[in-house]
Amino acid sequence: MPWSNQSGGPRKPGNPGPWGQGPGGGGTPPDLEEFLRRGQDRLRQIIPGGSFTSRGLIALILIGLVIWGLSGFYTVQTSEIGLNFIFGRYTGKTSAGLNYNLPAPIGSYEKLEVTTRMATDVGYPPNQPTGDVPEESLMLTGDQNIADVKFRVNWQIDPARPEDYAFNVRNPSDTVKAVAESAMREIVGRTEILSLLSRGREGIEPAARDLIQKILDQYKAGVLVLEVQLQRVSAPQSVIAAFLDVPAAQRDQQTLINQAETYRNNKVPEAGGKAARIVAEAEGYRQQTVAEARGQAARYLKIYEAYKEAPVVRRERMYLETMERVLGAAPKIILDDKGAGVVPYLPLGDLMKKPVAQGAAK
Repeated sequence: MPWSNQSGGPRKPGNPGPWGQGPGGGGTPPDLEEFLRRGQDRLRQIIPGGSFTSRGLIALILIGLVIWGLSGFYTVQTSEIGLNFIFGRYTGKTSAGLNYNLPAPIGSYEKLEVTTRMATDVGYPPNQPTGDVPEESLMLTGDQNIADVKFRVNWQIDPARPEDYAFNVRNPSDTVKAVAESAMREIVGRTEILSLLSRGREGIEPAARDLIQKILDQYKAGVLVLEVQLQRVSAPQSVIAAFLDVPAAQRDQQTLINQAETYRNNKVPEAGGKAARIVAEAEGYRQQTVAEARGQAARYLKIYEAYKEAPVVRRERMYLETMERVLGAAPKIILDDKGAGVVPYLPLGDLMKKPVAQGAAK
């Protein structure tokens, strides 16, 4: 990565230095006496008679100075900012409109386009947005996976600090690219691969923009980062098939969760209804049993009260009622005491069943 581009450099070619030579100096200022001598020779050729007075020479010099001074006016467009130099030293910047600076060889100026948007791609070859540069795009995520991240940085010259752009950075585009790649690697290194491939992409772009701007401000690069656009975020080609299965697995997981929720929503009310029914039945049985017990206890108490008033009569009645309850439904044979000749040991019950059975057969 071209980190060496951070060092300051000379102004761009095409902008004259204080003596009309290139931006890096390298020339000697012209001899003023030689310049005046040549001017006098030309004037002698123009003026009739080949001579002129000292007053005329002074007037010509003044006219030349006026023309020279007027040549220092220049126009700055609304999309530009001007930088003024005196003897090659920066003295200030000018805004849009008509501006003035001492003309060459004393002064010079430079105009910078501060509204032009420039784009720097990371992960693609220069001027080839469909290519691939894996040494730039392959990045390590926070959970030790590798992601293929390609993005674009849109930037322009900072209108507030155009002098930093002109003097502090030799190759601004390369510097922006190196800083952008480093910042994106730092952000991706704090992000898990699944978040990076899905819902985490929305927060990466503003975070990368802020971090790139912070680093460029520390370098005093005079660059304003407008936005960072993620062009492609995916897994490397060697494992992309496995990562494509991740969304399908997530959908299957959500489907199973929904099915389990449906089953739970059906079973929980059903179980609740059964539990409520069992509780209600148990409560009814309890109330019934308690009521029967209370009724039997009350009946016993009434019988006991009646027994205390007439024990003999009550015992007789209880005996009769018990016999009625025991013998009421059983077959009975009553023998009169006057009956003679009846053997009491005969199976009278069996003798009675036979005629009944024969009558049924008829």
